Amino acid sequence: MAGPLAIYGLMAEFDEPSLLVAATHRAYQEGYRRMDAYSPFRIEELHEALGVHHSRLPLIVLIGGLCGCLGGYLLPYWVSVAYPINVGGRPFHSWPAFIPVTFECTILVASLSAVLGMLALNGLPMPYHPVFNLPRFALASRNRFFLCIEAQDPRFDLDGTRRFLETLGAREVSSVAD
Repeated sequence: MAGPLAIYGLMAEFDEPSLLVAATHRAYQEGYRRMDAYSPFRIEELHEALGVHHSRLPLIVLIGGLCGCLGGYLLPYWVSVAYPINVGGRPFHSWPAFIPVTFECTILVASLSAVLGMLALNGLPMPYHPVFNLPRFALASRNRFFLCIEAQDPRFDLDGTRRFLETLGAREVSSVAD
């Protein structure tokens, strides 16, 4: 006999994006921090309501660009010093000739850092997520808006959180099995 299902969280369904933003603001004011919102399109105010104010992605891209810049400069420098060939009387360390390679390596490594950093920070690829267990969640890509408060949140109490979500004007509040 199987034990009780583990709860991932509670999901509230809303008809309008303004209701979702207001509910998210209210949940954040009540102290909930482990929550996520789902919408069929981008809602500008939602990031602020969720308490997401910054990303580490710009730092990752900067570090990647600096590594690409350094590597792009040191490679031709090492080649010119390790295998000295006098071409037209130029010096072995002719830095203006290294600039195009340095620039291209900076752009290449920064863009690869951006893509890989974005995938890592978003937790992608994610072939499974517990919210997909909810049958009505398929409407999140059409015309519904969802707010999920995760059970890992310190303020999460199954009955108390359910009552709280019901006071926010949700169409339906459902338990999400893990």
